[in-house]
Amino acid sequence: MDHLDDMDHRSLRGLDRRILSALHVRGRDPRVAVAARALSRVGEHGALWLAAGLAGAAVDGARRGAWLRGTALTAGAHLVSMGVKRVVRRPRPAHVEPLVRTIGRHSFPSSHATSAAAAAVAYGALGAYAIPPLAAAMCVSRLVVGVHYPSDVAAGAVLGALTACLGAGWMRRGHADD
Repeated sequence: MDHLDDMDHRSLRGLDRRILSALHVRGRDPRVAVAARALSRVGEHGALWLAAGLAGAAVDGARRGAWLRGTALTAGAHLVSMGVKRVVRRPRPAHVEPLVRTIGRHSFPSSHATSAAAAAVAYGALGAYAIPPLAAAMCVSRLVVGVHYPSDVAAGAVLGALTACLGAGWMRRGHADD
């Protein structure tokens, strides 16, 4: 190993690549690959999370407005992540073979992770306790399918959670008006 390779393996970039490679290998198990691909599909453009929010609004009439505001926060977080991608323009990982096709070329931040974390925080605050573990699985799936570095997923999750936390007051204030 030459000096540059050695430096890369000790850097955050090298760590990012190694973690991605280690998790991507899990996709060799057909059961894991099927689950990761399914999460990837239903997570496109935040569809799973938007549907969950609308379903919450439909069945929880007493808090319909809060569910709709949580859905709006989730959609807003997703839109912000897409804007950040256009500015940062980080290419997707090239050292692994992806298990899914992607709509865009850029990987930072993960929009799947952004909308998942926003939904976990917003809907979790409304008592939808199944959402956070599903959101975590969505985040890990982006690594298993090989389309994001761990730092993309972490940044997306932070962006989504922060967006939902910043909007929590709006959700609560609105709830009093429902």
